[in-house]
Amino acid sequence: MNDILWQLFVIAIYPGMFFLIVYGLFCQWADRKLYAQMQNRKGPGLMQPLADLIKLLSKEVVIPKNVTEVRMFKILPYIAVAAVTTAALMIPFESAESAVSFQGNLIVVLYILTIPTLTFFLIGWSSQSPYSAIGSMRVLTQLFAYEVPLMLSMLSPAILADSWNTSDIALFYAGRPLLMLVNIIGFVVALVALQGKLERVPFDIPHAETEIVGGVFTEYSGRLYGFIKLALDMEMVVVAALINAVFLGGSFGLSGVAGFGLFLVKTLCIVFILALIKSLMARVRIEQMLAFCWKYLAPLSILQLVINIAVRSFVWPGL
Repeated sequence: MNDILWQLFVIAIYPGMFFLIVYGLFCQWADRKLYAQMQNRKGPGLMQPLADLIKLLSKEVVIPKNVTEVRMFKILPYIAVAAVTTAALMIPFESAESAVSFQGNLIVVLYILTIPTLTFFLIGWSSQSPYSAIGSMRVLTQLFAYEVPLMLSMLSPAILADSWNTSDIALFYAGRPLLMLVNIIGFVVALVALQGKLERVPFDIPHAETEIVGGVFTEYSGRLYGFIKLALDMEMVVVAALINAVFLGGSFGLSGVAGFGLFLVKTLCIVFILALIKSLMARVRIEQMLAFCWKYLAPLSILQLVINIAVRSFVWPGL
């Protein structure tokens, strides 16, 4: 009975849905505040993201009459939230161990994190709107652009650590902090690719309001749109935690309050970098996104992979 209650606590409270919602809203506020400060604006108040969420959850859900698959239209936002929550359980947060730890969970996390993107594609496609249809095609096209460099950049540190377990990778670099410098190319590639995964400027092409109104989410409203926004906020926390575990040594072997504090500091630093990229860049076109990913990000991620294989095989074979 105690095991069942603990598992329910992990899934629902920490590091599950409740924590992801609270910290996701805080990271949204931090992102918007930093973005505003970089543009010499005041930015939102601390409770603004929560107020926005409550407002959306309390509004009526309007289903367009052209939608044929109403059940799918309604369920897709919840699938995105569930996928992000599941991925979070396999990433170490305040300690060296993740809630669900097994060899290969890094691969599983990367796989599960493609599910929200696929749900966004289906969200646009099921809306039966020309704006949403164009946005959904851009989502899918963008997926094929950033997914390969993102996957390769994330797997490179795992090769050096000789493990596909996120907890083992975090512990490996926590004990050898200088080796984190070997992964600097992959770290940069991962950050840029994650901007595309999160569909943020300069890769917010699926939601270009000047071209396709609201893009993928044009026809969504009320509670359903609130859960879509929530999934994006939660995904930012999860990808920041994943970068922290794979590239930055996680909590450096600490646990409890110290480990949790270090986790917050590192993830907020990642959010700051993402906000900086967002403020420095303008939106690119979809073909520019494809060219950039395949001409630059993919070769750089392959270079990082080769470097890590060489270091593992010849420089420090006894690691």
